[in-house]
Amino acid sequence: MPTTVLNARDATACAAAITEAAGALRAGQLVVFPTETVYGVAANAAHPGATARLRALKGRPDTRPFTVHLGQRRQAGRFLTAPPPIARRLMRRAWPGPLTLLCEEPAPEKTAVARSCDAETLNELYFDGLVGLRCPDHPAAAQLLTDADVPVVASSANRHGEPPPRDVHEALRDLDGLVEYAVDGGPTRHQTASTIAEVRGDTWKIVRAGALDLRALERLATSEILFVCTGNSCRSPMAEYMFRHELAKRLHCPVEALAAAGYRVVSAGTMGMGNAPASSGALEEMGRRGIDLRNHRSQPLTVELIHRAERIYAMSPEHREAVLDLVPTAADRVWLLDAGSAVADPLGGGTEEYRRCADHIYRALGARLEEFLDEDRSWQ
Repeated sequence: MPTTVLNARDATACAAAITEAAGALRAGQLVVFPTETVYGVAANAAHPGATARLRALKGRPDTRPFTVHLGQRRQAGRFLTAPPPIARRLMRRAWPGPLTLLCEEPAPEKTAVARSCDAETLNELYFDGLVGLRCPDHPAAAQLLTDADVPVVASSANRHGEPPPRDVHEALRDLDGLVEYAVDGGPTRHQTASTIAEVRGDTWKIVRAGALDLRALERLATSEILFVCTGNSCRSPMAEYMFRHELAKRLHCPVEALAAAGYRVVSAGTMGMGNAPASSGALEEMGRRGIDLRNHRSQPLTVELIHRAERIYAMSPEHREAVLDLVPTAADRVWLLDAGSAVADPLGGGTEEYRRCADHIYRALGARLEEFLDEDRSWQ
């Protein structure tokens, strides 16, 4: 019997098509569906025989699981007990999107999904301490995966050795009559497969090239904080080094290990000259606090620094405006370090002025650090 093609190209037809396709998945049938990369073919991992059919369809002799597909990124919490910060960061920043993550899970039986499926189903999801997770950036896929409300695994909708399909017609060239339903969502946006990255602890690597290149993934895997003042010789470097010091303490790691864990903390000046050392007052005050500022060298604020930063903290409203003059679209990422008052410039002042300035920065950093860590703990 030919595959039933469901039209999901427009809003009017999409709802009915997704309802029918989701019901088919729950019943154990195979469904071709669109993503932003290539078309996939999905199976209900909790239905006896559905993944066996998918494996036979793909001509895969191995027993490795297919990738779990999620309608919403928060659903990753059903399949993982304690993902590391880099995995959560990639989920938060790259999903929905063309990235498949192979994540460590040492105790599948303790995951939320284990409470609603048997051991055989878990074996269809986990292998060698890993689970593959993907959250497609396509409205029809998102709705289908959410409405199905079962653990859905999927692979590209092609036979082994054939190129992955970029529209429903290419998918049915191989699979017509072999799957019950195909959802037509039009041509895919990226026209190439998702990038696959494996995350283990604080390290990650690309295991299959795809829509996201190495440079893009490096940026997504790094949380960068930028502090901004005028000359980048006292306020912003003191904030940079104190934040880095406090972050390392909270993460129970050496300061030197932050970069490897995907954390980058930098500072810049709106009128700063390049490569100047920190002011003597800043050096003295940080030294009193056990923080060595001697390696600091100033840098001017640039468009690239602003684009790279996940969070930007300005010492005064004038510094915030300078950031927005360069990159107006950064408005949702730049705040005053202390929302209640500007941090006064101690340059030219004595020891007490630097101490008051550093105390002000330190108090403000406490709240900002909590905000940052709360966000980095989440994949919502």
